[in-house]
Amino acid sequence: MKKNLVIAVWFTLVTTVLFGLVYPLVITGLSQALFPDKANGQLIERNGKLVGSRIIGQNFTGPGYFHSRSSAAGSGYDPTASGGSFLGPTNKVLLERVKADVQKDHAENPSQAVPIDLVTASGSGLDPEISPAAAEFQVPRVARERRMSETEVRTLVEKHTLGRQLGFLGEPRVRVLELNLDLDASHPQK
Repeated sequence: MKKNLVIAVWFTLVTTVLFGLVYPLVITGLSQALFPDKANGQLIERNGKLVGSRIIGQNFTGPGYFHSRSSAAGSGYDPTASGGSFLGPTNKVLLERVKADVQKDHAENPSQAVPIDLVTASGSGLDPEISPAAAEFQVPRVARERRMSETEVRTLVEKHTLGRQLGFLGEPRVRVLELNLDLDASHPQK
């Protein structure tokens, strides 16, 4: 009995050290050596100042910016409270919010249907990307506010549009933060 207890204690100590210390340190070291940008959150800096992350959405509200998807994370775009609203498709609160968002967006661009991702939140509430249709919907407003031609804005949208991964996984998407940073660099708001 005593021998079994000693073996169990040693086994617990060895596995704790191996899988609780050695393994995490090795994986962390490998990720830092092989993929430092990804291991550190894909942070974006401009002029020595941290402005965001490629993988966490931000709230852009100004008329001269492309707007991200709605966020249900905390008070909005709070990475410590990531998660959906858990409101079902027949929930009155969700239906009223979506209806109000559709009316607001439709007033901005009455000649086009409002893309679904502009009025619905993502599962995480932190999507850094929108669909090309959502970006196209916003082109006239951004062009007007930035005093640019719609063609110039569409060119920037195309530059920041990512295709399907491996050619068949997922959907094409536009990175909102990088697009807005590019707009600020090339055509600052007055």
